[in-house]
Amino acid sequence: MIAPRVVVLSIAVAGALGAAAGAASAQPAGTLEKVKASGVITVAYRDSSIPFSYLGDGGQPTGFGWEICGKVVDQVKKAVGRADLKVATQSVTSQNRIPLLDNGTIDIECGSTTNNSDRAKQVDFAINYFYTGTRLLVKANSPIKGFADLKGKKVVSTTGTTNFQVMRRMNQEQNLGFELISAKDHADAALLVQSGRADAFAMDDILLYGLRAGALNPADLAVVGDPVQVEPYAIMVRKDDAAFKKLVDATLAGLMKSGEFEALYKKWFQSPIPPKGITLGAPMSRELQDNLQALSDKPAR
Repeated sequence: MIAPRVVVLSIAVAGALGAAAGAASAQPAGTLEKVKASGVITVAYRDSSIPFSYLGDGGQPTGFGWEICGKVVDQVKKAVGRADLKVATQSVTSQNRIPLLDNGTIDIECGSTTNNSDRAKQVDFAINYFYTGTRLLVKANSPIKGFADLKGKKVVSTTGTTNFQVMRRMNQEQNLGFELISAKDHADAALLVQSGRADAFAMDDILLYGLRAGALNPADLAVVGDPVQVEPYAIMVRKDDAAFKKLVDATLAGLMKSGEFEALYKKWFQSPIPPKGITLGAPMSRELQDNLQALSDKPAR
């Protein structure tokens, strides 16, 4: 009597597994298949990563990275044969951007995400499109002029960023003696400095320039210190999605070879930008100039 029960159970289990396998095989294999089937591509944006991805006039996403995402979407429409492709938007933070990409909530993120080896285990990165280093945002009258002046101070950095890890490691290895606190996003961290609840905000220098430019009184803030650990930014796509990464890389390569990338750079880093029409005045780094030729997606360590 035992044997027949085992057989019936085995058949039931096999049937269930077969159905599950069939359902799985019916799912789109990659981003291009997914958006072609759904008619929607979901593009992630950041609320305050000026000038890469942030909310501008009318509370709409804008920025250097956001505009490049638009160029990618144009190529996706051609690749999947859907001129009617809709673009959905999704706000992300440093903490949830990778999980939301991994679970399919978003399809691409063109913000201020550092391309490093740890993240490359979870996602893939396109050609690097910016290089930056960690510096400090302080009040203009602050005695802090560099990292050596942080002893006994409160230093904030954004949760989930490489900058937070850099500062924690520096504090331990160099015995700098500061208190490291976390903020949920860049705007919150900058507010802690402006309100006096933190003495310095450690973040990528270009983001600090953007936050300073967007402040009520930019002259009240200063970006100080020599850059620490220069790292690349890159567009994030899902892991092992070769076809979509190839499309994104080709889009970037086309922009870089045609000169359009440099025009976009001048627009967002060397010209007045919304919402206040302030110019960041950030020249293109030597690393980025070199990568316009190399077209490398090499991660930071």
